[in-house]
Amino acid sequence: MTAVLRRPLRVLVGCEFSGRVREAFRLRGHDAWSCDVLPAEDGSNHHIICDVRHILRPTSDNTFYRGESWDLAIFHPPCTYLCNSGVRWLYKGGKGNERDDVRWDSMVAACGFFEDLLGRTGLHEIPRIAIENPIMHGHASSRINCTPTQIIQPYDFGEPETKATCLWLRGLPPLQPTNRVEGRAPRVHHESPGPNRWKARSRTYQGIAAAMAEQWGGLR
Repeated sequence: MTAVLRRPLRVLVGCEFSGRVREAFRLRGHDAWSCDVLPAEDGSNHHIICDVRHILRPTSDNTFYRGESWDLAIFHPPCTYLCNSGVRWLYKGGKGNERDDVRWDSMVAACGFFEDLLGRTGLHEIPRIAIENPIMHGHASSRINCTPTQIIQPYDFGEPETKATCLWLRGLPPLQPTNRVEGRAPRVHHESPGPNRWKARSRTYQGIAAAMAEQWGGLR
């Protein structure tokens, strides 16, 4: 069911360059902003180019972007060092038991970033947050020690594809399927190799973005 808009929410979509989630909320009248170290792919003026932690830090001098001013935040942290599909690259040569110290340190830093977004480190006190990431490997999940609230698939939101996606939620209800479809294929896993492959794999599906805006946009 589409949420009824009572008042616009201030929504921060962190680590998003595509603008898909930001625009899904803006289409419903919300004051939504995306933030990433990359420019907005759609050229929007409602995009902030920086590390999202600079916006969330409560001691920031810029009151417009202070963490406590956001009603809702949806984060898409990089998954390179966290996802189960890449766990073997934590070891030299992608095999064996000898750690690749550089990648291991990057994994530990990625876990710290994830905990910052969860609000565990005092970086923000946003009342409603969602963090999206693929299924984690055991090294990351044991450090973060936080079980995802739910695992969703794009085919439950009108997209005929498979891509298991975890959502860690606080102050938000689980997303409910909107349009379960057939013709399911793991398209993102078959993307051609190249420098922009990661971009194609990281964009939020339009159906999922719409569901977030519809179901979470009317909460008060």
